[in-house]
Amino acid sequence: MTSRFGIDAAIFSIKAYLAAMLALYLALSIGLQRPYWAFLTSYIVAQPLAGAVVSKAMFRVIGTFVGAAAAVVMVPALDNAPELLTLAIGLWLGLCVFISLLDRTPRAYMFVLAGYSAILIALPSVEAPGTIFTVATLRVQEITLGILCGSLVHAVILPRSIAEFLLNRVAVIVRDAERWSRDSLELEPDAAVDVERRRLAQDITELHQLSIHLPFETSRIAPRVRTVRALQDQLSLLMPLGAAVADRVAQLRGAGGVPPAFKTLLADTRAWLDALGHTGRAAREDEAIALQARCAALEPAVAEGSSWRDLLMLSLAARLSALIAAHRDCRDLSEQLSTLDRRPVSPRVAELLEGRRDRELHRDVAGALRGATGAFLTIVVGSALWIASGWQDGSTAVMLAGVFLALFSASDDPLVPLRAFFFGTLIATLLGAIYGYAIMPRLDGFAQFAAAYAPPLLILGTLMHSPRWSGIALPTLLGLGSPLLIADRYISDFQSFINGAVAQLVGVAFAIVMARLLQSAGVSGAIRRTIRAGWIDIAERSTLMVPVDLRGWINRMLDRVALLAPRLAVSGRAPGTPLYDALRDLRTGVAIGELRQLRLDLPPDRGEPLRHVLTGAGAYYRSLDPDAPAPAGPGLLAEIDAAIHAFARDGDAAVRRAAALALVSLRRNLYPDADPAAEARA
Repeated sequence: MTSRFGIDAAIFSIKAYLAAMLALYLALSIGLQRPYWAFLTSYIVAQPLAGAVVSKAMFRVIGTFVGAAAAVVMVPALDNAPELLTLAIGLWLGLCVFISLLDRTPRAYMFVLAGYSAILIALPSVEAPGTIFTVATLRVQEITLGILCGSLVHAVILPRSIAEFLLNRVAVIVRDAERWSRDSLELEPDAAVDVERRRLAQDITELHQLSIHLPFETSRIAPRVRTVRALQDQLSLLMPLGAAVADRVAQLRGAGGVPPAFKTLLADTRAWLDALGHTGRAAREDEAIALQARCAALEPAVAEGSSWRDLLMLSLAARLSALIAAHRDCRDLSEQLSTLDRRPVSPRVAELLEGRRDRELHRDVAGALRGATGAFLTIVVGSALWIASGWQDGSTAVMLAGVFLALFSASDDPLVPLRAFFFGTLIATLLGAIYGYAIMPRLDGFAQFAAAYAPPLLILGTLMHSPRWSGIALPTLLGLGSPLLIADRYISDFQSFINGAVAQLVGVAFAIVMARLLQSAGVSGAIRRTIRAGWIDIAERSTLMVPVDLRGWINRMLDRVALLAPRLAVSGRAPGTPLYDALRDLRTGVAIGELRQLRLDLPPDRGEPLRHVLTGAGAYYRSLDPDAPAPAGPGLLAEIDAAIHAFARDGDAAVRRAAALALVSLRRNLYPDADPAAEARA
């Protein structure tokens, strides 16, 4: 309600303004040379959530200190060799950008800051290398003051709990997941369900990002991070299981109809999902056990005479049982998050929390290298143009260009935020000229300055709260923090103000030019690399003879699904397009993992049919070209059918069942349009 009427945004803006004025007052009181850094930093670290402010503050302090240390090392040692100094600064920025792009969590900000802090300290000190240590020390002090003031105000005055925000998001995500699963169990499911279900991947990624800030929560006892990780794992199972159940229902409808017993079971499961939000844990557990027992009772035994319809019913019953268990576990874990008691709310939760590790994310090494190269070239080319032109304020343009390329290196299309920064800087220049040379000459003392600056700062702070307007509001705020406007005394130097403003605009414009040259195929290239990485993962999973890491695989693939969805939307391609469907690849990888584990558990002679299937699947995925993908050939289909026949005659019922489940899943994922007449009897 408060968000609807803009109250949250207004409170955030007031707190950001108070933090900025406190930082500026203290900086002026203790005589810091560049009080504008304290002012700007307080806005840069501002976040609506208290825990996020504190964590970002810590990351910024560490990044600033490391960047300052790097500048102190580089400038005196290479001052007499400007070419080497330029290369060193560029390489340092490139290294920091590379590490940040591989990290892909809020911690990445620390690495980016270490990179561009070195630039902001080193380039202005090139002509006076003897002062580099003093400059670096003062910058750390000024920024730390801004960080402390911002963190104090946002964490103490009406703090918004990141734990409360996360719990609210968990409640919404769990309810949405239950609704999507319920819709998937309809005998005639809506095609839109598959599109909505893909949002779950982005929701899981959001939970992971939020959990990074939990250890810095200030307003209440925060949930344990490992509980969030366990919930992410269970939520991640819902996508492949729900899609598998929907597929088997559709196949049975086209192969003689869904048996009445399954129709009743599906209806009862839908009713159970509908009631989960209003059911106690004991009743929820009892009903889940009863539904799973019914699933087990409906499983046909796998034998040599089993038909394809029998195998579909087996797969439906098994995947539905697993889906029920996953939803039960999600509810239990969401209750665990809500309680302040550290003890597990149930024995099952204790099992889920045991040995929980961090979430595995997709690592785009080629993309990180490309972003690092772009930052490096921006510094090198910009420095060459600056030196060749002899422009005194050229260092400011080079600094800002390097900073912007580093800040937006993780963006699929950095031109969008860069253009926003350009217009924001232009607005700040016009607004700063009015303030600096029409209003500020008439002010006397800090109180009048704070009152005069309040209107634009409060308006811009409110806009910062909105993702739609923050891209313009933040650069406008940063422009108002010009060293000629935020100083210990009024400086009437219009020419210097204009030169600095022009240098800022040129720096942003140069960053736009470099981004256009270096990122011309950014989105399409990122799509190809992400899809290709999933295919290579599947190929490697097919042939590696080591224990299966199912959780790690699902986490990486769901992260890819979350990355691909917005990129495919920008490129005009549908996420579910055949052969570009990361969700299909996720299900295929799960089936391959099941087959590989079964092969590891069996003697070599009994697992021989699986070797042929896994080798064929690995070869197929390894040969796929993202620019011209081809469907799987008939040879692999024949190998899968041969393996189904072979394991139907196995003497161990558990092996027959496990093989049938995995092979049916693989067949349906790779050959969804196979002629039913060709699906030979087991």
